[in-house]
Amino acid sequence: MKVMIVEDQTMIRSLLESYFRAEDGYRITASIPGAKQAVEMCRTNSVDLILMDVQTENRENGLIAVRQIKAIQPKSKIIVVTSLIDGAVLDEAKKAGADSLWYKDSTQKRLMDVVRQTLEGEHIFPDAPPTVEIGMAKSTEFTKTELKVLRHLLRGLSYTRIAAEMGCEMSTVKFHVSNMLQKTGLENKLQLALAVSDVKLIADLAEE
Repeated sequence: MKVMIVEDQTMIRSLLESYFRAEDGYRITASIPGAKQAVEMCRTNSVDLILMDVQTENRENGLIAVRQIKAIQPKSKIIVVTSLIDGAVLDEAKKAGADSLWYKDSTQKRLMDVVRQTLEGEHIFPDAPPTVEIGMAKSTEFTKTELKVLRHLLRGLSYTRIAAEMGCEMSTVKFHVSNMLQKTGLENKLQLALAVSDVKLIADLAEE
């Protein structure tokens, strides 16, 4: 089976390579850091299996690449690999046409099991992302609306801009931020944004 690995972190990419080299029946034909490069390579080279990171080199969006590669090589199996626990990533991976998803904090055995099952035609997606602690709260305690506010906060938007983006009053945005600060025990929106960024709760993806 011809395998392509798309991962911008050198150590993780090397680790994934070692997983496949330890097993029979796999040949790594490309191991690269960028999603756009993966798309271009798939225009001229057929691949049986692709491991695609979500956030790749130069903030290239791996999920956009999944959609583009599936249009070029619909028979290629694509497993999205990520450390992001944003529930939106799980949903978007399915919409993009990914065959399966694997969280990087799980084991080598689990990954190779997912690989085998995916190549056999199964679709392996976890029921929900892992749970992490943010201050005094668990990630599962945030509502979908609160997570939307967090995405905008991480983009550095003001309360006024967030309200415009979400089509609500600025007081509503402040209400959600206040609720999240109360849940986490953090003091301000900067601490909240930093804490969320540290545990990779929210995806920060370029659109193109």
